[in-house]
Amino acid sequence: MNRRFFLASATAFTIASLIGNKVNAMEKIIQKLSLSDAQWQKKLTPEQYNILRDEGTEPSRSSALNNEKRKGIFHCAGCELELFSSENKYESGTGWPSFWQPISKNAIETKTDFKMVWPRTEYHCARCGGHQGHVFNDGPKPTGKRYCNNGLALIFKPTNKKDT
Repeated sequence: MNRRFFLASATAFTIASLIGNKVNAMEKIIQKLSLSDAQWQKKLTPEQYNILRDEGTEPSRSSALNNEKRKGIFHCAGCELELFSSENKYESGTGWPSFWQPISKNAIETKTDFKMVWPRTEYHCARCGGHQGHVFNDGPKPTGKRYCNNGLALIFKPTNKKDT
């Protein structure tokens, strides 16, 4: 009985430790990037700066990424963190690139935005804090979410080398 208890406890401890290490590894992958305002202005175009740093919004239907159909990954234009997969992109009819889920739950951070009359959920890149867009509860299954993203806040990298 004691031997079984010891083996079960040791196994449970090992599994918990491995899961904990995997979670810690995921947390370490997304290390914060902090640049000065002058560094951001040098790194980004004025339009990107307005969106990523001043939480602006580009005009609807102005981004070429809205019509992007190739397989690939959408990265933050500020720090190139992977944010969305083309597999999770869909046509929302809003005029902005839309996704039903981020590539990882750790890739984005949210906050409540009161700039309009009603509260909205705004999301940012978890690494650099760059404003990406807003998330709404009117998206497709399986999540029911619509991550409505500014195209200028993203860089698309196709996974097929011949598509570059």
